[in-house]
Amino acid sequence: MATKFGLVRRLSTSIFSSQSSPVSSAAAAATSTATASNPPQTPSNTLFVSGLNKRTTSEKLHEAFSKFGEVIQARVITDRATGYSKGFGFVKFTTVEEAKRGMEGMDAQFLDGWVIFAEYARPRLPPGQFAAPENVPKH
Repeated sequence: MATKFGLVRRLSTSIFSSQSSPVSSAAAAATSTATASNPPQTPSNTLFVSGLNKRTTSEKLHEAFSKFGEVIQARVITDRATGYSKGFGFVKFTTVEEAKRGMEGMDAQFLDGWVIFAEYARPRLPPGQFAAPENVPKH
Protein backbone atom coordinates (compact mmCIF):
# COMPACT_ATOMS: atom_id res chain seq x y z
CA MET A 1 0.00 0.00 0.00
CA ALA A 2 2.91 2.33 0.68
CA THR A 3 3.97 2.03 -2.96
CA LYS A 4 0.57 3.00 -4.30
CA PHE A 5 0.36 5.94 -1.87
CA GLY A 6 3.75 7.16 -3.06
CA LEU A 7 2.66 6.85 -6.68
CA VAL A 8 -0.59 8.71 -6.09
CA ARG A 9 1.18 11.41 -4.13
CA ARG A 10 3.76 12.02 -6.87
CA LEU A 11 1.16 12.19 -9.59
CA SER A 12 -1.30 14.37 -7.72
CA THR A 13 0.84 17.15 -6.25
CA SER A 14 2.41 20.13 -7.88
CA ILE A 15 3.51 23.58 -6.81
CA PHE A 16 0.13 24.91 -7.99
CA SER A 17 -2.15 22.50 -6.12
CA SER A 18 -3.18 22.67 -2.50
CA GLN A 19 -1.30 20.38 -0.15
CA SER A 20 -4.33 19.61 2.05
CA SER A 21 -5.17 16.06 0.96
CA PRO A 22 -3.32 14.76 -2.10
CA VAL A 23 -4.73 11.24 -1.90
CA SER A 24 -8.40 12.20 -1.70
CA SER A 25 -8.05 14.90 -4.36
CA ALA A 26 -6.31 12.46 -6.71
CA ALA A 27 -9.01 9.84 -6.18
CA ALA A 28 -11.75 12.39 -6.82
CA ALA A 29 -9.99 13.65 -9.95
CA ALA A 30 -9.52 10.11 -11.28
CA THR A 31 -13.17 9.26 -10.69
CA SER A 32 -14.49 12.40 -12.36
CA THR A 33 -12.09 12.03 -15.31
CA ALA A 34 -12.98 8.38 -15.84
CA THR A 35 -16.70 9.06 -15.95
CA ALA A 36 -16.64 12.33 -17.88
CA SER A 37 -14.16 11.77 -20.72
CA ASN A 38 -13.68 7.99 -20.90
CA PRO A 39 -16.67 5.84 -21.70
CA PRO A 40 -16.60 2.29 -20.31
CA GLN A 41 -14.15 0.10 -22.19
CA THR A 42 -15.42 -2.73 -24.35
CA PRO A 43 -14.00 -6.01 -23.07
CA SER A 44 -11.50 -7.63 -25.40
CA ASN A 45 -9.14 -10.58 -25.18
CA THR A 46 -6.27 -8.21 -26.06
CA LEU A 47 -4.77 -5.79 -23.54
CA PHE A 48 -2.93 -2.55 -24.25
CA VAL A 49 -0.01 -2.20 -21.81
CA SER A 50 1.67 1.19 -21.35
CA GLY A 51 4.47 2.52 -19.18
CA LEU A 52 6.96 -0.16 -20.18
CA ASN A 53 10.68 0.23 -19.56
CA LYS A 54 12.65 0.64 -22.81
CA ARG A 55 14.53 -2.57 -21.98
CA THR A 56 11.38 -4.67 -21.51
CA THR A 57 11.16 -7.52 -24.01
CA SER A 58 8.18 -9.43 -25.39
CA GLU A 59 9.37 -12.47 -23.45
CA LYS A 60 9.32 -10.59 -20.14
CA LEU A 61 5.85 -9.24 -20.94
CA HIS A 62 4.63 -12.76 -21.78
CA GLU A 63 6.09 -14.15 -18.56
CA ALA A 64 4.53 -11.42 -16.39
CA PHE A 65 1.01 -11.86 -17.81
CA SER A 66 1.03 -15.67 -18.12
CA LYS A 67 0.27 -15.91 -14.38
CA PHE A 68 -3.31 -14.84 -15.13
CA GLY A 69 -4.17 -17.13 -18.03
CA GLU A 70 -2.99 -18.57 -21.33
CA VAL A 71 -1.21 -15.86 -23.32
CA ILE A 72 -1.43 -16.36 -27.09
CA GLN A 73 0.90 -13.48 -27.93
CA ALA A 74 2.77 -10.74 -26.07
CA ARG A 75 4.35 -8.05 -28.19
CA VAL A 76 6.39 -5.01 -27.17
CA ILE A 77 6.33 -2.33 -29.85
CA THR A 78 9.91 -1.34 -30.63
CA ASP A 79 11.70 1.50 -32.35
CA ARG A 80 13.00 0.44 -35.77
CA ALA A 81 16.31 2.28 -35.41
CA THR A 82 17.30 1.33 -31.85
CA GLY A 83 15.31 -1.86 -31.22
CA TYR A 84 14.30 -0.54 -27.80
CA SER A 85 10.72 -0.53 -26.56
CA LYS A 86 8.56 2.46 -27.39
CA GLY A 87 7.00 2.09 -23.95
CA PHE A 88 3.89 0.12 -24.85
CA GLY A 89 2.79 -3.27 -26.06
CA PHE A 90 -0.09 -5.73 -26.45
CA VAL A 91 -0.94 -8.99 -24.71
CA LYS A 92 -3.47 -11.35 -26.28
CA PHE A 93 -5.21 -13.96 -24.10
CA THR A 94 -7.36 -16.91 -25.18
CA THR A 95 -10.50 -15.56 -23.46
CA VAL A 96 -11.92 -12.24 -22.31
CA GLU A 97 -12.11 -13.56 -18.73
CA GLU A 98 -8.36 -14.27 -18.67
CA ALA A 99 -7.69 -10.82 -20.12
CA LYS A 100 -9.80 -9.29 -17.35
CA ARG A 101 -7.79 -11.18 -14.72
CA GLY A 102 -4.56 -10.06 -16.38
CA MET A 103 -5.70 -6.44 -16.50
CA GLU A 104 -6.79 -6.45 -12.85
CA GLY A 105 -3.63 -8.27 -11.75
CA MET A 106 -1.04 -6.19 -13.61
CA ASP A 107 -2.57 -2.70 -13.77
CA ALA A 108 -0.46 -0.24 -11.72
CA GLN A 109 2.14 -2.93 -10.93
CA PHE A 110 5.91 -2.87 -11.36
CA LEU A 111 7.59 -4.56 -14.33
CA ASP A 112 11.34 -4.08 -14.85
CA GLY A 113 11.30 -1.28 -12.27
CA TRP A 114 8.56 0.78 -13.95
CA VAL A 115 4.86 1.05 -13.11
CA ILE A 116 2.82 -0.32 -16.00
CA PHE A 117 -0.83 0.19 -16.85
CA ALA A 118 -3.08 -2.36 -18.55
CA GLU A 119 -6.42 -1.74 -20.23
CA TYR A 120 -8.52 -3.36 -22.92
CA ALA A 121 -7.14 -2.66 -26.39
CA ARG A 122 -9.37 -0.67 -28.72
CA PRO A 123 -10.00 -2.03 -32.22
CA ARG A 124 -7.86 -0.66 -35.02
CA LEU A 125 -9.52 1.77 -37.38
CA PRO A 126 -9.27 1.25 -41.15
CA PRO A 127 -6.56 3.33 -42.86
CA GLY A 128 -7.60 6.93 -43.44
CA GLN A 129 -10.02 7.16 -40.52
CA PHE A 130 -9.30 9.11 -37.38
CA ALA A 131 -10.27 8.35 -33.80
CA ALA A 132 -13.16 10.79 -33.66
CA PRO A 133 -16.20 9.70 -31.59
CA GLU A 134 -18.37 9.28 -34.68
CA ASN A 135 -15.78 6.92 -36.26
CA VAL A 136 -15.50 4.54 -33.31
CA PRO A 137 -17.46 1.35 -34.05
CA LYS A 138 -20.38 0.64 -31.71
CA HIS A 139 -21.00 -2.91 -30.52
